[in-house]
Amino acid sequence: MSSSLSCAHGSAIESKETSPPARFNKKLLFLAFGSIGVVFGDIGTSPLYAIKECFHGAHAIIPNMANILGVLSLVFWSLTVVVTIKYVTFILRADNRGEGGIFALLGLLSTSDERISRHMKSTLLFAGILGAGLLYGDGVITPAISVLSAIEGLEIATKAASPFVLPLTCVVLILLFLLQHRGTAHIGKLFGPIMVVWFISIAVFGLIQIMREPKVLLAVNPVYAFDFFVNNGTHGIIVLGSVVLCITGCEALYADLGHFGRNAIRLSWLGFALPTLLCNYFGQGALLLVHPELNANPFYGIVPRFLLYPMVGLSTAATVIASQALISGAFSLTQQAVQLGLCPRIRILHTSSDVQGQIYIPFVNYALMIACIGVVMGFRESSGLAGAYGIAVTGTMIITSLLYFLVLTHYWKWSLWKAIPLVGIFLAFDVAYISGNLFKIADGGWFPLFVAAIIAVAMTTWRKGRDELARKLIGERFPIDSFLAGLSKRSLARVPGTAVFMTLSPEGTPPTLLHHVKHNHILHEKVVLLSILSADSPTIPTDEWINLDDLGQGFYRVVARYGYMQNPDVPQIMKEVANYGLITEPMSTTFYLGRETLLTGGRSKMMRWRKALFAFMSRNAGNPTAYFGIPANRVVELGTQIEL
Repeated sequence: MSSSLSCAHGSAIESKETSPPARFNKKLLFLAFGSIGVVFGDIGTSPLYAIKECFHGAHAIIPNMANILGVLSLVFWSLTVVVTIKYVTFILRADNRGEGGIFALLGLLSTSDERISRHMKSTLLFAGILGAGLLYGDGVITPAISVLSAIEGLEIATKAASPFVLPLTCVVLILLFLLQHRGTAHIGKLFGPIMVVWFISIAVFGLIQIMREPKVLLAVNPVYAFDFFVNNGTHGIIVLGSVVLCITGCEALYADLGHFGRNAIRLSWLGFALPTLLCNYFGQGALLLVHPELNANPFYGIVPRFLLYPMVGLSTAATVIASQALISGAFSLTQQAVQLGLCPRIRILHTSSDVQGQIYIPFVNYALMIACIGVVMGFRESSGLAGAYGIAVTGTMIITSLLYFLVLTHYWKWSLWKAIPLVGIFLAFDVAYISGNLFKIADGGWFPLFVAAIIAVAMTTWRKGRDELARKLIGERFPIDSFLAGLSKRSLARVPGTAVFMTLSPEGTPPTLLHHVKHNHILHEKVVLLSILSADSPTIPTDEWINLDDLGQGFYRVVARYGYMQNPDVPQIMKEVANYGLITEPMSTTFYLGRETLLTGGRSKMMRWRKALFAFMSRNAGNPTAYFGIPANRVVELGTQIEL
């Protein structure tokens, strides 16, 4: 995701009151244009497969006039209620210091004035973890189904292309992932212009069909949606699970709030993306009214024959862009999980020297690549992936609705009579969508649930293990006051320079310090006990992120707090503390880190298999030296064994 525009967004908001309206509008239009290429890539490529899945495949319905108008009515009202009203109008208001997404909602609840029980906090955290797991599943399925759907257009041009669809899809996906190390800024320069051409093209092709069969516009009447369920019963609910594909990308829209701002997203959605999408959906419906036999791929059916190959190329480019947004989102989600203590330290590379949000995580990138290639080869057709896609989307939407309800009642203090009807409407749609997709679990819906289960087990195990480890370490810690009192009675040698002891908790004496004194019988002139804590906010202002306490005898305790979208930087912290009176020389500073070897035979309440999993994750966690940005040639590691 191209987060380079987030700074521009902030300046645009600030200039609203101090600058002429024309300048503000220019900035807003610039942000709106940028959001078209990033925010709406996923939802913008849904016409490739949404209508097709309703009228072709294992759970398809007969493409007669009543069913076509019924499906189009469901599409229209889904885009209106879920995307326009729920997300664009209401959910975008729930920002945490300008940032959006599931973790932003959890952050708002954690800072709520109203007391939330410990059990409720655990439940909310698990809901957030489950939502994150479904988003990872979405990150696997989106590139696979989008690129596969685009390249399947070759089969419409010529049946001879059928054997090449899967290999070409795999090649495109491999190239996409191999280019990730270059950074979003380099990959995304053409996102906006390409997506504008894409939206205009699908709108024009749709309008041509609408003018040929204007009665398709009757589908705006919700009565057709009601009659659809009356006439089709349970089968209508199953088809609704395919209709939900038209609203994929809502969570990406919310997660990108911090990059563009709600006003830019609203402008680009209402003024451009929504009208063009409706034109294409209704155009596909108009085609099916006249040629129901083209139900195998109505998207390419509305494209003139001589433009078929160029449209396949444009579709592939658009789906790559849609995939890029989800891949970048997976990188960002992983960074947030690490900072919130839900995931082990992992190697995070910054691809921009100017924008902190542009990152690349090799492990996540190649894991997604292998998973994407695996699902393409396993499902082989976009129709096979559609059921899996629906479960991932609807599951995340329900979690967002429930968290939003708690934000309304606990953070914004809405009364129940005001919050329940609003969220009740959202949940009515969400539950209906997921009900339709439950019938497709055997057809592929199991996959995102499987991914979410793996992520949930890993994250909850890591969280529980870190809590147990911290409880054990803190419980056995020697009080710092007692340590300093004993130190004043000993003639311990002090050498020039600074020693920085990294410690998990700002309480007590770090075990690394005790081991150092016990074995080396020496101390530096200045000793810094440094703790880095993560906050529930996406960012922490620079004037709030450091706290310095002078403990006496040359000892200092430094507590640095980072938001879940920020990366800790120890050298930068040591520079900042100079503003608080603690001046250190980088070349004479040594950093002491503890390295724990975990044994699973202890008395902690974790199950044995969880202990083994936590120990495995801990052994394979990223190097803290690289993660915290500490110069490797000035690090001393002291090991210890701990029984859990």
